[in-house]
Amino acid sequence: MLAAAATGVQVGAAIVASRFVVADVPPLTLAMLRYAIGLACLLPFALPALRTLPRGLPLRDLAAMAALGTGQFGILIALLNWGLQSVAAAPAALVFSLFPLITLLLGAALGRERVTGALLGGVLLSIAGVGLALSSRLQGAGGGSWWGELAVFAAACVGALCSVLYRPYLRRYPTLPVSAFAMLASVLFLSLAAATESWPARVVAMDARAWGVVAFIGVSSGIGYFWWLYALKHESPTRVTVFLALNPVTAALLGWPLLGERLPPTTFAALGCIAAGLWLATRRTASANRQPAPG
Repeated sequence: MLAAAATGVQVGAAIVASRFVVADVPPLTLAMLRYAIGLACLLPFALPALRTLPRGLPLRDLAAMAALGTGQFGILIALLNWGLQSVAAAPAALVFSLFPLITLLLGAALGRERVTGALLGGVLLSIAGVGLALSSRLQGAGGGSWWGELAVFAAACVGALCSVLYRPYLRRYPTLPVSAFAMLASVLFLSLAAATESWPARVVAMDARAWGVVAFIGVSSGIGYFWWLYALKHESPTRVTVFLALNPVTAALLGWPLLGERLPPTTFAALGCIAAGLWLATRRTASANRQPAPG
């Protein structure tokens, strides 16, 4: 739960940072740099852990983990960055906060998640808290473009599907090698996709300020997604993804000292609402909830 909460905070900080550079660094290039730096941070720790992997990993498992990594770390972030080009951070964060609800519905449809009243209520309460936290910004944010909002929603759907499908592999193999392999697959995919943005020339043209922001996003993402996969290894996908409700509150709290933005009057009420939702969604009410999800 602590790893999931830390990831929720990291996502909020990365969204704020992405807004600083998304006008200067195209979305696919930004996503590629994000995970190339994250991969470089994980490799020194992941390489020794390779010895713990069983010999003769099935090719189908490697292919599945590569596909999930490309989706979770490549397609999701590319869609989110693309959406942020035309949608303000507040409405984008609200749309993205549907992530845990989509995860719950997908998990239930695939038979990998048991829907309880407490879990559903906690998810909905956390989404309400996100809406409350963003209410003042949403009023003046403008509607943005429908394709930008659709891109953010698609990012949430991709992340939810990958979160549900990841768990069998995370329970079978150590988290560090899986994290590094997933990021490697995403970097290879994104390096090809970002060729349409002439990423080598873009990278050369980046100034020190842009590099500083991208470095922060990359390092925090490398650490954050290790925490994310570690949490998915030990908890159900919905109980992990519900902590993403912390990301818009984190953005608001960071914007106060760093950007001089006033805290909305509803911030602390939203925090209480989100905290209640997280407590409701993550509490254990029956012995069945202590059993790992099948598959």
